[in-house]
Amino acid sequence: MNNQLRPMALGEILDRTAELYRNHFLLFAGISAIFAGMMLAVQLLYLRSLIMLGYPNLMANWQWGTASGAVVEALVILMLAGLSIAANNRAVAWVYMDKPASIRAAAKSVLPRLRTYLWLMAITGFRAWTPLAVLYVAFFAVVFTVLPHDFMTNPAATQNAIHQNPGAIMTAGLGMLILAPLFLLAGTYGIWMSLRYSLAVPACVVEDLPASGAIKRSIQLSQGSRGRIFVLGLLVYAVRMMLGLLFGFPIIALAIKHPGQTLPLGWLMVQQIGVFLSATLIGPIYSIGLTLFYYDQRIRKEGFDIEWMMLAAGLSLHPELPASENS
Repeated sequence: MNNQLRPMALGEILDRTAELYRNHFLLFAGISAIFAGMMLAVQLLYLRSLIMLGYPNLMANWQWGTASGAVVEALVILMLAGLSIAANNRAVAWVYMDKPASIRAAAKSVLPRLRTYLWLMAITGFRAWTPLAVLYVAFFAVVFTVLPHDFMTNPAATQNAIHQNPGAIMTAGLGMLILAPLFLLAGTYGIWMSLRYSLAVPACVVEDLPASGAIKRSIQLSQGSRGRIFVLGLLVYAVRMMLGLLFGFPIIALAIKHPGQTLPLGWLMVQQIGVFLSATLIGPIYSIGLTLFYYDQRIRKEGFDIEWMMLAAGLSLHPELPASENS
């Protein structure tokens, strides 16, 4: 029996997360690299579309087009990130239960239930972040309506607009002030809902549940541990931000040296390579931590450690366990 099958405090889960990642670095980083590579391809395709539109000279004539393309790009990247989490969840479950695991097997494991995972992520993302998305649409509607059509590529035009039509700018500023607290509320709501659904992907992966069942399972299992999961997410976000600043330092230095100028696409491509490295190195940490929280909550609420011990001894408290755990 795995000697880690016991209730763990937050510090122990964080330590165990670091230990698993350190001992199986190539496994988890390799899985994340596959999906991060797909994300990089999507981002480079988006940058290529900007070139076809004449970046940066013609961008002002395609404001809504480029904004819509960015939204589609973000959705695809989020889906790929979710699949990366699912594949890493599967690998963590294998390692946690002392079973053999490989990069290829973990990556291929998402294919048979690809539609279920995508649907699960679409539902949870829609429920959690729709209010924030609506506010973003309202924000850009105000910006595109009030500011000059070429404000994205010509900062001087925005400065001239302030002098030529200060009333419109003041109206836009008032609109921003009204939207600001709504953004805060929508962001808080999105985080809270995400915490409720945080264990849905591990439950879906380990127990072979449908999307609706995984959501209900997550709501039930995450109760009493959402604050600890939030701390995990906050720590991972902080590390990702620091790594992003490190990889993005040349871009930041260039922007400071040449304020108000559009960045060359070559530099933006370099920036995306930095994002790829960040996703490869940091992405597995959150997946590992979530899977550990999933098992920890099952141990606390359902006595999963005793159930697994009896199963290893040839006994069972239930007629059968989920197929993924019996296999």
